[in-house]
Amino acid sequence: MKTIIITGASGDIGSATALRLAGKGFNLALIGHKNTEALEKTAEEASALGVYCRTYAGDLGKEAFVKEVFERIVDDFHRIDGLVHVAGHSVTGLLSDLTIEEWNNLVSANLTSAILCIKHVVPAMLTTHSGRILLISSIWGTRGASFEAAYSATKGGLDSLTKAMAKELAPSGIAVNALAPGMVDTKMNAHLSEAELQALCDEIPAGRIASPGEVAEMVDLLLQAPSYLTGEIIGFNGGWF
Repeated sequence: MKTIIITGASGDIGSATALRLAGKGFNLALIGHKNTEALEKTAEEASALGVYCRTYAGDLGKEAFVKEVFERIVDDFHRIDGLVHVAGHSVTGLLSDLTIEEWNNLVSANLTSAILCIKHVVPAMLTTHSGRILLISSIWGTRGASFEAAYSATKGGLDSLTKAMAKELAPSGIAVNALAPGMVDTKMNAHLSEAELQALCDEIPAGRIASPGEVAEMVDLLLQAPSYLTGEIIGFNGGWF
């Protein structure tokens, strides 16, 4: 069986992705940070589908942890076939109100974590001369969003990282892509009022926001795409933009 690492596995998209891939027979290494209860619940549900699943908790913005945890994953699973990097969070508000601490935390969670995970997963993938790396970006990485300038900047960084690493790793048979969802029904967007959500849905040609399960389905498809698909930022937004 192939092994997939999923970061941010305690969140809505990460959990849905874990269950989708477990149903397809992938062994799973699930990484979370603060919500360990949700992480363990996802692992229990994935294991019930008949796959081998392990959990690891810590801050992916810290290289010491990332190095240690990826070494442990290789010891536990013996090979790594894919990395789905979902981990991250958002900050909303005027840029003039953003503190340097909020900015540093956002960069660490959304961008530094991705760089560290790629850095430490590649050696394992080089042993098989194959692999899939999929970063979960956002529509705002290319479009930008008012009141989410810092978040947009980190997601734009992910998009550029995707394109650069695709060129670097293609000769080694490793594909690197990013999935950029539009509005998804997650806790990250729970602060929106019913009126605000309806206004967004009115803007989206599909007439609704996406579910975490639909994002997970798209992740599944991209992990199984030919390795010639690399360096792409794939929009998933119901025709919004």
